Amino acid sequence: MEKKKRYSDYNTYLRQLYGQRVQKISIDAGLSCPNRDGLLSKKGCIYCNSKGSGSGMFVKGLSIKEQIKTGKIGMIKKYKAKKFLAYFQSYSNTYTTCEHMKLMFDEALSCEGMVGMAIGTRPDCIDAQKLDLIESYTKKYLVWLEYGLQSVHDATLKTINRGHTFKDFSSAVRLTRGRGINICAHVILGLPGEDKNMMLETAKILAGSGINGVKIHLLYVIKGTILDKMWKNNDYIPMEQEEYVDMVCDFLEVLPKEMIIQRITGDPHSDELRAPLWADRYRETFNYIQHTLENRDSFQGKRYRE
Repeated sequence: MEKKKRYSDYNTYLRQLYGQRVQKISIDAGLSCPNRDGLLSKKGCIYCNSKGSGSGMFVKGLSIKEQIKTGKIGMIKKYKAKKFLAYFQSYSNTYTTCEHMKLMFDEALSCEGMVGMAIGTRPDCIDAQKLDLIESYTKKYLVWLEYGLQSVHDATLKTINRGHTFKDFSSAVRLTRGRGINICAHVILGLPGEDKNMMLETAKILAGSGINGVKIHLLYVIKGTILDKMWKNNDYIPMEQEEYVDMVCDFLEVLPKEMIIQRITGDPHSDELRAPLWADRYRETFNYIQHTLENRDSFQGKRYRE
């Protein structure tokens, strides 16, 4: 007998939509970020390195089609996947003109087996015109717009040098809702200065925000970042594995059961990771969360609106 699902995971959601496994293929479209090109700052967020969470494929000269072709090889071999989502991951993928965005999206979606796309961006890099363009794809494709938020607390956003406020996020969500675009918020647990109550406050506010999904990440230290310097100077102490796992379970409990959980922990590149070293053991942490939910008889939505 299959174990009862303790939260609404992304893979199950996609299987229910398409009747088979659907795999994301990460794309580096070669865009920038206002927090790095000087519009807001040249430093970036304290945890972000020069790659902007990307693969560096664009710098290597690979087109979007070539990146998808390369990405498919591993997905087909490992998962026998036949359907795919184009994931515009690196930097801020609405930080350009509508004309350029359309070229990017059309190139990706023209590839065989593509059923939709996920667009990673910042809440201060969107407007009605860009949303009109993105909305135009929803008639034929599954579309997710992923807003990097990290925390609802403006003091924290200032500390991590996000360059936007929670109000910016709320405004972006209001503009996006009602267009057939699924909205996902990225949050990070263990940010400097945040305690358990502050992290739970983020969960509770997102629970009532009308968004469709959440990605939960651990704050880990990457080489060459501002956070790396803070960690070396003992100005930042990462979460312990047990502490993080308990926090994820608490976070899930206050989210509505229908909200799609796209991630429950981060997956750093081993050669870039400084700390905590347990962050490199993704499967171990993933299983730890599942076991903790079971042992606590806990599940997503257990304390929703409590």
